[in-house]
Amino acid sequence: MSDRPCIFSFFAGSGFLDLGFETNGFNIVYVNEIFPPFMAAYRYSRQVLNLPLPEYGYYEGEAADVTQLLEASQTRHLRELVRDCRKFNNIVGFIGGPPCPDFSLGGKNRGRLGDNGKLSASYVELICRNLPDFFLFENVKGLWKTAKHRLFFEALKQQLLEAGYILTERLINAIEYGVPQDRERIILIGFRNNLIEDIGIKLGSQKFLHEGSFPWENQILYPQQKVFAYPWRQCEPFQENSIIPCPDGIPQELTVELWFRKNNVLKHPNAENCFQPRAGITRFAAIDEGDDSKKSFKRLHRWRYSPTACYGNNEVHLHPYKIRRISVAEALAIQSLPANFVLPENMSLTNMFKTIGNGVPYLASKALAKTIINFLGIGVTNAVDIHNFTTAKCQLKYLQ
Repeated sequence: MSDRPCIFSFFAGSGFLDLGFETNGFNIVYVNEIFPPFMAAYRYSRQVLNLPLPEYGYYEGEAADVTQLLEASQTRHLRELVRDCRKFNNIVGFIGGPPCPDFSLGGKNRGRLGDNGKLSASYVELICRNLPDFFLFENVKGLWKTAKHRLFFEALKQQLLEAGYILTERLINAIEYGVPQDRERIILIGFRNNLIEDIGIKLGSQKFLHEGSFPWENQILYPQQKVFAYPWRQCEPFQENSIIPCPDGIPQELTVELWFRKNNVLKHPNAENCFQPRAGITRFAAIDEGDDSKKSFKRLHRWRYSPTACYGNNEVHLHPYKIRRISVAEALAIQSLPANFVLPENMSLTNMFKTIGNGVPYLASKALAKTIINFLGIGVTNAVDIHNFTTAKCQLKYLQ
């Protein structure tokens, strides 16, 4: 067992959030994902990146539903794994982003009564039963911003407070951390009372970490009030394979074109994974570069950040200067994944884009991991540099 804090991951998808934690001082020991294609992609990407398997293994399919984990036998098993971690004086954390279309402003809006909405309640119940030292809960801003959903969110927080957690929350935007994307998400983090006391923070009767106690802003590279004030290019007539130099006065590192080049998307293993239109090419060409005002067809601007990476519900993101949708390789770049992160070829295009859109952008997950580990006062010398994965001598173990 590593001396790094242990992470139990729920709703892991293809592992974007986990990767950010794993490469910044945490040890992923348990991975839970109900949808087999996402879990297969998670396993595949770890092999490509030459990362070791989670010590307690993968839990997938129906057995990985968090509602199943609330059953007596499963509760005992999970509690035993948490207890095993603590034998080595490891700090234990739960991280996860329950599926969120029921709270999305543009989604089904069924809230806590929807099948996905219920998973948020199950995840909180799982935390309260197993009492990890800390947890991270990620969800769409609709859970935090919409009045009827906010009542549900406040009820979840009250449950966590009663279980002995001190809470802190923030509506983050991925662009703050260097992601070329305007993507807001609510992040709720909780720490057990005794862990807060061990860190040396005096709380008294308060249940929330006051402003300044938790270093939310330490990892922010581009404050929102500044980033959206730059003179970003808006719309210009689409011209196939046109060349437009990067304008002055904008942070080029936040543009989709910079990330396309950085990840060498035309040579990426997922470069050819792209929906081919059966019709509508004329319609594709009629949309200006940078026109993302429509609900369905949005054309990215090469010298601007992307709108939220959301590729379902008929939302189509078009390449800035080609008559096609963006490719999987390009979508991965927009989610700030490293160039050597690859999805398996046998995964369906629908599932590829779904798992990308569901994931926490890699640079945002890195920033959250660093913020937590700095708060805990733990050094990050054991963190693995993502760029050295191809040469790292990590020994892979394979499940029997």
